[in-house]
Amino acid sequence: MKSIRYRQLFVGLVVSFAASAASNAQLPEFTHLVKEISPAVVNISVQRSAAARVPRGDRFDEREMPELFRRFFRDMPHPRPQPRNRPTLGSGFIISSDGYILTNNHVVENADEIIVSLQDRREREAKVVGADTLSDLALLKIDASDLVGVKLGSSEKLQVGEWVVAIGSPFGFEYSVTAGIVSAKGRSLPDSNQNYVPFIQTDVAINPGNSGGPLFNLDGEVVGINSQIFTRSGGFMGLSFAIPIDVALDVVEQLKDKGSVSRGWLGVLIQRVNRDLAESFGLDRPSGALVLQVYSDSPAESAGLREGDIIIEFNGMKIDLSADLPHVVGRTKADTKANIVIVREGKKKTLAVVVGQLSDSTLSIETGESGSQSGNRLGLVVEELSDEDKDRRGVKDGIQVVEVLDGAAGKAGMRSGDIVTMLDSQWVKSVQQFNEIVDSLVADDSVPIRIVRNQSPMFLAIKVIEP
Repeated sequence: MKSIRYRQLFVGLVVSFAASAASNAQLPEFTHLVKEISPAVVNISVQRSAAARVPRGDRFDEREMPELFRRFFRDMPHPRPQPRNRPTLGSGFIISSDGYILTNNHVVENADEIIVSLQDRREREAKVVGADTLSDLALLKIDASDLVGVKLGSSEKLQVGEWVVAIGSPFGFEYSVTAGIVSAKGRSLPDSNQNYVPFIQTDVAINPGNSGGPLFNLDGEVVGINSQIFTRSGGFMGLSFAIPIDVALDVVEQLKDKGSVSRGWLGVLIQRVNRDLAESFGLDRPSGALVLQVYSDSPAESAGLREGDIIIEFNGMKIDLSADLPHVVGRTKADTKANIVIVREGKKKTLAVVVGQLSDSTLSIETGESGSQSGNRLGLVVEELSDEDKDRRGVKDGIQVVEVLDGAAGKAGMRSGDIVTMLDSQWVKSVQQFNEIVDSLVADDSVPIRIVRNQSPMFLAIKVIEP
């Protein structure tokens, strides 16, 4: 009996060990990969004057250190700080053996001096060949021999769930390696100046000092440039974002040739289509980019685009999310002829547009009759706008909401002070016309209403209530 039990125990241990080994065999092994790719990664130290402004720099000081290290530094004697240049630490990587290096623009912006440190401890001063604020990329050049460049991969082929590796200098700890998986692709971040980058989201640990460093796949190819993290604490919280290498390479070629980057421009302000707006515009599902405003003398105006149009396709590319449109338009060359498929008043329509050139200026643009004080079917008390008020509020036409009562408008999120410029796809020019449109609305229908709030236009969906 004992021999049988021992035999069963032995077999069980063997099976358990085999299962554990099989499970471990599925995990990636990074040591050989890191040895191969590390020589192409560089550390970047930047000197700036104290007055220089760094929008998203990776400044490294004891306040950014973990608490354990802060205590250590706090116990050491410190002289009273004096005004001086402060170093900024970042990362980068060599893209060619002739000394070209790619990093983030915010790492080197407004730099007085840029020093690149190689893995073999050599240091070289770098010059900025060109920089692009919208993609947050900068191309540097150093004079050095025996340089090893990275292998460049394809972010387009990258799949969600795929393993990726980052190498950089978080908090100044050089050549730190972290790993994780791709969490999502094509992410747009709230910063409007970054709308032209479809970020790769990962759970790779990234901290100040990692900016500009490479994101590798398991084939040792660069698929992204680590750029930003989402954080409430100042440190890593599981959400990091990398610029796709396909986007970066297009930027690099233009920076090499011209020192600047050109992008396509349409000339519209857009909004995401949610479920309520989709219903109010007669769509079967939330999709597309809702046009809030068409800028004067823009390609969009010439093509016949209007406020309230929903762009669902641009030059053969489907626009499922509003964030998809800037990515697609931005990568289209100026003077390119493109077709735009829109939904207008519930019907599809195709417009032809000649894409314009995005510039700094285009980027930065982008008699009283009192209303009824009892409110209308929507629960709004409105009044006329004087010409002076229209100029001050930046609108051509519209009426002002004086009070929001209990009703459909309040449920939709309207506020006192909103300017109503369009209702149910009709421009609003007066209180009388607005009330006529309200009276003609069909009960239980959802209708779109365009408002201007704090000089920013937006669409809301209002569910009409029985009069």
